[in-house]
Amino acid sequence: MRTLTRLIFLVLLIATLFSGWLYLHVHSEINLPATPYEFTIAPGSNLKQVSKQLSNAGVLVHDWSFVLLSRYMGNESEIKAGDYTLTEKISQVALLKYLIEGDVKQNEIKFLEGWTFSQVRELLNTHSAIKNDTASLSEQEILQLIGATETAAEGLFFPDTYYFIRDSSDVEILQRAYHTMQNHLQSAWSTRQESLPLKTPYEALILASIVEKETGLESDRAEIAGVFINRLRIGMRLQTDPTVIYGMGDKFDGNLRKKDLQTDQAYNTYTRAGLPPTPIAMPGLSSIQAALNPAETKAIYFVAKGNGESQFSTNLTDHNRAVNKYQRQQKQ
Repeated sequence: MRTLTRLIFLVLLIATLFSGWLYLHVHSEINLPATPYEFTIAPGSNLKQVSKQLSNAGVLVHDWSFVLLSRYMGNESEIKAGDYTLTEKISQVALLKYLIEGDVKQNEIKFLEGWTFSQVRELLNTHSAIKNDTASLSEQEILQLIGATETAAEGLFFPDTYYFIRDSSDVEILQRAYHTMQNHLQSAWSTRQESLPLKTPYEALILASIVEKETGLESDRAEIAGVFINRLRIGMRLQTDPTVIYGMGDKFDGNLRKKDLQTDQAYNTYTRAGLPPTPIAMPGLSSIQAALNPAETKAIYFVAKGNGESQFSTNLTDHNRAVNKYQRQQKQ
């Protein structure tokens, strides 16, 4: 009986000493490998994997103590993936709270309205936090990877700021941008004006990209869209410079000449009727909405005033007068 009592006492003593040691251990400051120390928890990582990762990096002395702490706190499944930065020494208890709250460092990439797909690819390929899985792929291979049904990538990605964890694949980012564009486009298509000369959401996307390139002024978008809709309705050519410039590609030197407008190519809306074959850039939401809900206008002409605004005309005589006026002002 005395032996059993001693054994129980010894077990209790060891448990008490271990509990005291563990308490002090998890509340003691961790010596960081570097200051600041940055690390990434990959999506899908479980508690043991995270603990082993931090132990291998020298952040934790014992990976099992962090596992034990997490299970005791009931937080073993609440650790969030992301990029983290530790700027000062921290205890295991504080570290666990930090990982549960998910106070992650946000990596971001911004696609701008009016950008072309080549500009998007260039930014993706040079971003230091992105894994470039598409750098050597063709446009068609990229579309197949992200599940797109279109045959050309231009205009398919919604201009916005996208947040991601370090070493995310550019495929994932493009996929998100593509689906975001599809959602916005389908939503706008469902609330479009009746009797528009646009047969599909993709045609609306093409027109929206032209509107995007023709003006950066919010108040002019709907009316410019109205001009193009009027031209499509009466069979008049769109005659818009941005499509010609896009079709010229690297041949465009910054100066659009009369011969460029007269040289036929797939995107020359001076020589060809109807919409060009694809969008010419990424339109923003305002341009998409303008294309599908254009202003009710009788205008079929417009010219840039030089201050961001446009002058609209219902006939060629007034349009030529406006062209002469604002071109003369710009020269002066």
